[in-house]
Amino acid sequence: MTQIEEKGFFGGAITGAVPHGWIDGSTLREVPDHQEMFLSPTTLSNLIFEINEYVPKPSSSGISGVNSGVDVELPTAVNTSTDSDDVAAAMYHILDICDDDDTMEVVREPKRVVLRRLSSAPVYAYAGSVRFTSPRKQRRDSGIQRQNDTVSTGTGDTAAAAASGSALPIPDRSTNSCHFLLVRLPAQRTDLLVWVNVPHDEFLAQGNEGGLASEEKLAEDVIGKFVEVLDVKDWGLLGSG
Repeated sequence: MTQIEEKGFFGGAITGAVPHGWIDGSTLREVPDHQEMFLSPTTLSNLIFEINEYVPKPSSSGISGVNSGVDVELPTAVNTSTDSDDVAAAMYHILDICDDDDTMEVVREPKRVVLRRLSSAPVYAYAGSVRFTSPRKQRRDSGIQRQNDTVSTGTGDTAAAAASGSALPIPDRSTNSCHFLLVRLPAQRTDLLVWVNVPHDEFLAQGNEGGLASEEKLAEDVIGKFVEVLDVKDWGLLGSG
């Protein structure tokens, strides 16, 4: 089982969590100033921590003002009457990383969680997960690191399958799970976002459903660890507080 460790983000201003051994993405590629990114050394999974502008109340033009053409499958369990503005804000951020030809299924609707180290502050946090399905080669670069056209992790099983010609054909559509935590800080007019993204294709190409299940469980555990340890050490990073 992969150990999940406490980690300082943005120079230690915010405390979060990262799986042991995951690689700081800024050592490999340029990362936007409002993001911190960590990459799995063995799979295509990644973790992104973002500081974003606070999403205001919904407007008549759509979910929190978003009028999106994304095909969204919302389960009836999504409760928009309780904490409706914050649930709408979560959907806003999720839809913002979608392309118009994506299909998005809500796997676990955003539900309120209590951040153990920020329980005394005016903070509202929501955790959930979604699944994106999209046409291959048509994903734009966004907060989620899009799946490569060729499924390859450099691991022995995948390399051997490719060499023997036994690798399963890559489907026309790509699937990616996104486990997320939205932290609403109204006093700072800030939304903190944690994304843990699990591309499915590399596991499905190997017929490795067990590996995919384990990776999904790790993503859930990372979000759970953030709920336990997330703390703001320097409120000046976020404005007044």
